[in-house]
Amino acid sequence: MNGPLNDAGTDRGYRTLRGALSGEEPDEPIYFAYSAALRIFGTIPDIDELTRRLGVEPTSSHRCGERRKPNSEPYKHDMWSFTASVNESEPLHVHIEALWSAFRARKEYLLELKKHVKVDVFLGYRSNCDHAGLEVPHHSLAMFLELEVPFGVSIIVT
Repeated sequence: MNGPLNDAGTDRGYRTLRGALSGEEPDEPIYFAYSAALRIFGTIPDIDELTRRLGVEPTSSHRCGERRKPNSEPYKHDMWSFTASVNESEPLHVHIEALWSAFRARKEYLLELKKHVKVDVFLGYRSNCDHAGLEVPHHSLAMFLELEVPFGVSIIVT
């Protein structure tokens, strides 16, 4: 099966299984987008105190019982989240290192918090190419070891 043709009229291949099966690929450039966020869930008595102790304003937060929209289900827990301020086109390790840089000095406080609430790191990877991967240098994994949280990546292919 031949792929779509490039400007020179030669086969440029398929970037998705869907495209290979249908014989058509969208005419858009391949993109890769990454993100990293520190999230804290559970019963948080004082979000303002948490913010003060962590030293950064949350990117998002909500309280138990609040609703995203009037007709949506109420949240089942409090949540405080901070997303690293890095361009989404930067590699995943850049996001991880920026996040760890923001919280490294608060490591002991985060470990203490883990006794009462859930602390995790949410990593995101989005692309319109379904046969790619990602690589994270070993030194970028320090945050996961130090905070004793799993390394997991949410992968979305559009």
